[in-house]
Amino acid sequence: MPLKHHVFFCTNRRPEGHAVGCCASKGSETLCAQMKRRVKEAGLTEVRVTQAGCLRRCGDGPSVVIYPEGVWYTVRSESDLDTILHQHIGLGETVTSLLMK
Repeated sequence: MPLKHHVFFCTNRRPEGHAVGCCASKGSETLCAQMKRRVKEAGLTEVRVTQAGCLRRCGDGPSVVIYPEGVWYTVRSESDLDTILHQHIGLGETVTSLLMK
């Protein structure tokens, strides 16, 4: 079955104190696992959630990009995950409040 959405979470890890920072130190690994669980529980077989290496936006992270739209989000909480699942994935609407700057 073809994918409707492919969600990439930056889970890059840099050394503590790195000037750019990293998404992993901001909780991206946990958020990615939570999103995977929510997608599975909802039976969304046309959605895949994938850990990614550096997406080059760690300073703005935790970074998430959703394809095929190519929409970039900063995701900081479980509430943000729920909003993306409902609004972006469910309704096909961009979540403007979470758009990466």
